[in-house]
Amino acid sequence: MTWFLLAGAILTEVAATLSLRASEGFRNKRWIAPVAVFYAAAFTLLTVALANGMPVGIAYGIWAASGVALTAIGARVFFGERLTWRMAVGIVFIALGVFVIELGSQSH
Repeated sequence: MTWFLLAGAILTEVAATLSLRASEGFRNKRWIAPVAVFYAAAFTLLTVALANGMPVGIAYGIWAASGVALTAIGARVFFGERLTWRMAVGIVFIALGVFVIELGSQSH
């Protein structure tokens, strides 16, 4: 259950960040509400995951790393931002790091 909560926190945080980008520095006012709602949801889901026993180091590490990778991919898909091969390699390393953290958390 905590992993689903963490996944929800990651996805809503990425949605909030991409909405923030779409708002163009809040010049596009229709994105203000989605930014606030998605960030509130992200922190709420993360809080609940931690309250249900997920270690903070694991939760934050996976949340931050996954958020960076997914935001870079989302920015490419939705806004046409550059995604170089070096950035793609970095995303692969992030994914591997998240995998290793997951393996380490199961060894307890």
